[in-house]
Amino acid sequence: MERAAPLAVPLGQTEVFQALQRLHMTIFSQSVSPCGKFLAAGNNYGQIAIFSLSAALSSEAKEESKKPVVTFQAHDGPVYSMVSTDRHLLSAGDGEVKAWLWAEILKKGCKELWRRQPPYRTSLEVPEINALLLVPKENSLILAGGDCQLHTMDLETGTFTRALRGHTDYIHCLALRERSPEVLSGGEDGAVRLWDLRTVREVQTIEVYKHEECSRPHNGRWIGCLATDSDWMVCGGGPALTLWHLRSSTPTTIFPMRAPQKHVTFYQDLVLTVAGSSCRVDVFTNLGYRAFSLSF
Repeated sequence: MERAAPLAVPLGQTEVFQALQRLHMTIFSQSVSPCGKFLAAGNNYGQIAIFSLSAALSSEAKEESKKPVVTFQAHDGPVYSMVSTDRHLLSAGDGEVKAWLWAEILKKGCKELWRRQPPYRTSLEVPEINALLLVPKENSLILAGGDCQLHTMDLETGTFTRALRGHTDYIHCLALRERSPEVLSGGEDGAVRLWDLRTVREVQTIEVYKHEECSRPHNGRWIGCLATDSDWMVCGGGPALTLWHLRSSTPTTIFPMRAPQKHVTFYQDLVLTVAGSSCRVDVFTNLGYRAFSLSF
């Protein structure tokens, strides 16, 4: 009697769903643990994955070392931004910021510690929070996003202490001038605004797109990324990526990059990780070579 040919068994619904998720995944945010050994990555499905950088960078690393050690559902919508304190991982999504204990996450006990929502104009308003920024000297957190304001939260009490208003469209990015209590913000309105946290006032505005050498009208006026190092700032987005001298509000170097930028930083001897419209986080041990990729 002839034996029947084996039937092809289709993938289960769970495997198909996971494959589709990875295909359409975008990684919006990343944050390194206080010990420097772990990386948190947040995606458009509201998930946070924790990767072991020490294991992935080891000379004995295997493919499994590049997979998450834990993944958990943090928000109902995308995880737009994350930062880490000495003990906590803070994550932001649509309208709220949540806190998680790093020690519990690494034990795979991902229980939300607290959540806070800034005082929006109406109870129906649920704007995305695109950027989180720690201000260590005053133990506070600054949140900014879709409501065009910068909200300051006291990390000790969880109360919101001030709101900085000036942007006319939603805010994409924040940066701290560490030598002085000043914060830079960039947004869809094409302006980089400098705020003095002592006087709670806007003290400088640079409308980048109005400078002919920076302007790229076909890309728009939005500022998607910025970073600062004392008297210097680099920013980009619709306008060209440009190095600015802040005191004189003068652009000094235009970087010849065609595509709009969404992330930028001043760096020295750092391991760089890059993520975007995929389920992967690329890891660079130097700028000329991608060492490997982490994957959800």
